[in-house]
Amino acid sequence: MVNKVADEPQLLSKKAGCNSHGQDSSYFLGWEEYEKNPFDAVANPSGIIQMGLAENQLSFDLVEDWLEKNPDALGLRRGGASVFRELALFQDYHGLPAFKNALARFMSEQRGYRVAFDPSNIVLTAGATSANEALMFCLADQGDAFLIPTPYYPGFDRDLKWRTGAEIVPVHCTSANGFRVTRAALDDAYRRAQKRRLRVKGVLITNPSNPLGTAVPRADLDMIVDFVAAKGIHLVSDEIYSGTAFSDSAPFVSVLEVLAARGPRAADYGLDGRVHVVYSLSKDLGLPGFRVGAIYSSNQAVVSAATKMSSFGLVSSQTQFLLASLLGDKDFTRGYLAENKRRIKERHDQLVDGLKAIGIGCLESDAGLFCWVDMSHLMRSRSFEGEMTLWKKVVFDVGLNISPGSSCHCSEPGWFRVCFANMSAKTLDVAMQRLRAFVETSYRGASAGGALRRAAAPARSMSCPLAMNMKWALRLTPLSADRKAER
Repeated sequence: MVNKVADEPQLLSKKAGCNSHGQDSSYFLGWEEYEKNPFDAVANPSGIIQMGLAENQLSFDLVEDWLEKNPDALGLRRGGASVFRELALFQDYHGLPAFKNALARFMSEQRGYRVAFDPSNIVLTAGATSANEALMFCLADQGDAFLIPTPYYPGFDRDLKWRTGAEIVPVHCTSANGFRVTRAALDDAYRRAQKRRLRVKGVLITNPSNPLGTAVPRADLDMIVDFVAAKGIHLVSDEIYSGTAFSDSAPFVSVLEVLAARGPRAADYGLDGRVHVVYSLSKDLGLPGFRVGAIYSSNQAVVSAATKMSSFGLVSSQTQFLLASLLGDKDFTRGYLAENKRRIKERHDQLVDGLKAIGIGCLESDAGLFCWVDMSHLMRSRSFEGEMTLWKKVVFDVGLNISPGSSCHCSEPGWFRVCFANMSAKTLDVAMQRLRAFVETSYRGASAGGALRRAAAPARSMSCPLAMNMKWALRLTPLSADRKAER
């Protein structure tokens, strides 16, 4: 046996050995429990139902129907002739022009053609995860900070910080105004960053919001743009859920629309070069496995640097070829966008109505593949410890993997992100039946009656009721394998 030498050199890098990836968050731990015991209506009807996965499986049939009618796209043919050899050879990291043109048109169509996208300002990446990380590498040095409104997508702790060394300073938002970001909250976050001697390089928002499921109002976007203009910093708008916004009365507004409305004033503040958009096809088209993301920026230095970085995570040529045909079909995209939104709203309403019947309310939402659910009245104590206790019961006793608000850095305990678009309507019914049985069994009697009566009371910005950040040291199991995660 070889004795370990005290001064043996470290075999792994500090980066490999550090614990800043974020996989110890309950967001990822819930995934691990689901993967060990996944629900199947026939093979495993008592398994855990995955409601922590923001995946759009509602419109696969529309894409499959198009593929049946357009066999050349999957067969790697153009006009009946094979393009296999052309696609099999090395492609430079700028991407196929046909795909970038089609993607630019599709992004504009999603926004009602109120914004035009220049294909030369698009950088292709292997999903939005790569896009956000590449932007951090371009805009921030190690130790620099970005301000992000809470609650925010738990994966940002990995995507933005792990390899870049950048810092996140939360912009604390509350249920008092439906978790809308305010100028006071931005100013407070900026001051806290300065006290920590962090150089603030920008603000990052998700629009529509993950996990809130709300599109950012134009007035709020104007306020945020004013803030970054005054501070001379960047604004990154992650708009990967833009095609899921289903409200006819309040259509999705891109930050680029706000910028365009300012005309010359935007150029005067240099905003054109400091506002950047992230997009992907993972949510709107339901294609996370295709790994297609994009950065859109009018800053040519950012485009140039990000394009070089994209060589570490390219979109395959055959994927670009297929999607160039799909997105280039205007009849298909027009019909798909309308029908997909209709289906998302229908499934959203099914979840909201099901929860309401149990006495559980949600933040009013108009986009996304999830609802922001208030279960604070079901907690034994109004604390993050109480939230974790309830979460473990829901995962292990009820068999539903949902994401606790504290994993999203929510400052108020009792909120949970619940996804609805990655399952059938029948499976969602099963989930609601389980949750109803849990509430009726665990909270029957006087205390439950009081809780349910509170849940039935109306509250501002809620579908039903209104109901410090904590560092995750908890592990439910010794399993340490890294898990892939989509939002």
